Amino acid sequence: MSENIYKINPDRSMPWNDLPDLPIAEEIYRHVEIYEALSAAKESLGRLYGRSIAIPNQGLLINTISLQEAKESSAIENIFTTDDELYKAFSENLSEQINSPAKEVLRYREALWSGHEYLRKQQFDQNYFISIYRIVNESNDGIRPAFVPTYIKQSGSGPNAGKPAYVPPRGDGIVEKKLQNLLDFVNDDEQYNTDPLLKMAISHFQFEAIHPFRDGNGRTGRIFNIHLLVKKGLLDYPILYLSRYINQEKENYYRGLSGVSQRGDWQFWLLFMLKAVEVTAHITFHKITDIINLKDSILHEIEKEKKLKRPEQLIQTIFTQPFTKVAHLTENGFYSENTARNYLNRLAEMKILEKRTVRGYHYYLNLELYRILQG
Repeated sequence: MSENIYKINPDRSMPWNDLPDLPIAEEIYRHVEIYEALSAAKESLGRLYGRSIAIPNQGLLINTISLQEAKESSAIENIFTTDDELYKAFSENLSEQINSPAKEVLRYREALWSGHEYLRKQQFDQNYFISIYRIVNESNDGIRPAFVPTYIKQSGSGPNAGKPAYVPPRGDGIVEKKLQNLLDFVNDDEQYNTDPLLKMAISHFQFEAIHPFRDGNGRTGRIFNIHLLVKKGLLDYPILYLSRYINQEKENYYRGLSGVSQRGDWQFWLLFMLKAVEVTAHITFHKITDIINLKDSILHEIEKEKKLKRPEQLIQTIFTQPFTKVAHLTENGFYSENTARNYLNRLAEMKILEKRTVRGYHYYLNLELYRILQG
């Protein structure tokens, strides 16, 4: 039915300058199946919201959960790094020793939290998108100029490989106009009173269809997803593993995007995105629960060791990120360097941490936290 309501892209080799403005017609998503999926996704998100609020150490969420989201989203763009490389890079913070994929993942995480802070003070605007794009791409560029020919090409090795699969809008002021319409739809909940989860799914398609930048549109759009959920009050922090599901279902993700532009198949796309929210909110909820239970269990063990002073500060540090080094315990002034080293070595003896040496640097890996995050 939506095929007859939504004006599709007639020629995949030409810029889609007639990309329909938002909102889409309500008839497109007024289906029992979509509303059932919407209900399940909101229920799963609601459980996650309540659980994340209960964590006193938000650094745990910032430095672990969000890094996993950054890793998964980057993998969708074939940017791969191992958990070891990623967490060591974050722990050391020495840019000259970080490999290129890990750098890109860390930039994604930076954009995730920079945008979160930006939106605490104001609505979505074009500067928001540009700032996210610039961090992700490590660029000073902005919205692509009208003269730049941009094509989304078909992948693979078949006879159509390399041919245009989609050409986004192009022309003087066209991209900016389309982007402003998207921003109006996102920000104005009175005029565009669409459920925020549906608004997120619709807006993500629209952003990717506009394709406002030369590169990095996929990662910018997936960051936008999470920020929209936070801005609409469905998440308290940008910690949803949404890209994990998209990465695992990459073929259906791209099938959904092309299905809207080529056939007006909004139902497949909306059901896909709602399922992504439901599944990843469930996964994130259980990861946070497992981490909280593990933290309490290890704290109990540390408190038995009377020689280990300030156990609360110690446990907070080793749960802020999987890899801990001596400097992480000394930088807040709670421990001297010798005390910090002795304490970390003792935790290694207790099998709570595992001591590793990489390129002359000593790291202490929180084994169980690492296992939970990898799962």
